[in-house]
Amino acid sequence: MAHKILIPTPLRGYTGKQDVVEAEGRTVGELLANMAAEYTELRNHLYAEDGKLRSFVNIYVNDDDIRYLEKEETPLKPGDTISIIPSVAGGGRA
Repeated sequence: MAHKILIPTPLRGYTGKQDVVEAEGRTVGELLANMAAEYTELRNHLYAEDGKLRSFVNIYVNDDDIRYLEKEETPLKPGDTISIIPSVAGGGRA
């Protein structure tokens, strides 16, 4: 079953400017691998050279951060929505 993946604005250039894409997978890891196979330019922005998700890429299933679930082994159910949320840092002193 295909799941909806919400794409943040900074990464939409790698998905044909789509804000939502669909991919299949039984787990988050399988889903992301299938999505990266279809949108090959996106892969470098999600994964480090060692094949692991980059530390600044946060993945949510519905409203739950996968780091507090089963990480990439988190199982998916029909109707789940997956969100990619890049970390934001910065700011300065006033």
